[in-house]
Amino acid sequence: MPALTLYHAAPSRSSLVLWMLEEVGEPYDVRLVSFKRGENTRPEFLAINPMGKVPVLKHGETIITEAAAICAYLADAYPAARLAVPVGDPRRGAYLKWLFFGPSCLEPAILERAYPRQQAPPRAALGFGDFDSVVNVLAEGATAAHPYLLGEQFTAADVVIGSGLRWGVKFGLLPARGDFTTFLARLDARPAYARAAAHDARLQKQQEGG
Repeated sequence: MPALTLYHAAPSRSSLVLWMLEEVGEPYDVRLVSFKRGENTRPEFLAINPMGKVPVLKHGETIITEAAAICAYLADAYPAARLAVPVGDPRRGAYLKWLFFGPSCLEPAILERAYPRQQAPPRAALGFGDFDSVVNVLAEGATAAHPYLLGEQFTAADVVIGSGLRWGVKFGLLPARGDFTTFLARLDARPAYARAAAHDARLQKQQEGG
């Protein structure tokens, strides 16, 4: 029985963890959680994640929630996959910056664009500042990526930022700029991403089928 189990809704934010697991290359199980049937609000699931959301990763007896945290955990837990920048490496600062930029800046900025408020809050009140600043930082990162955010090494940061960027561009919530689409094309060409996307499509059919 695999040591790793992903609680997943297909597709959802947890799809990026599915990709990360394929990059890690270790055996894993998937337990589908149906939001339509309210499985995420049942006591047995809330005992695992009181937030009532996915992803949740179980590694042995350890439970990890929050997508970026799961990616960081997996990168550290399986160093042979070389998905982390180790402590002491001067690139680690940029690695951590991008890992946290995803959930703290990129996703909130996209959602702010998707669901605009009647009255915009002051810039200082938002952790991401403003939408244009987020896009500009992403553009700088995508342009400087050779071929990935940290250079030649593909890391968990590429999974987190690439997933958010792909989602934003797909739904027209981020501009389909050339620097974004070029960076995404490199990520989409990774065999692990192709496997994850195909697996997610199968899981979606399974979930919709009941």
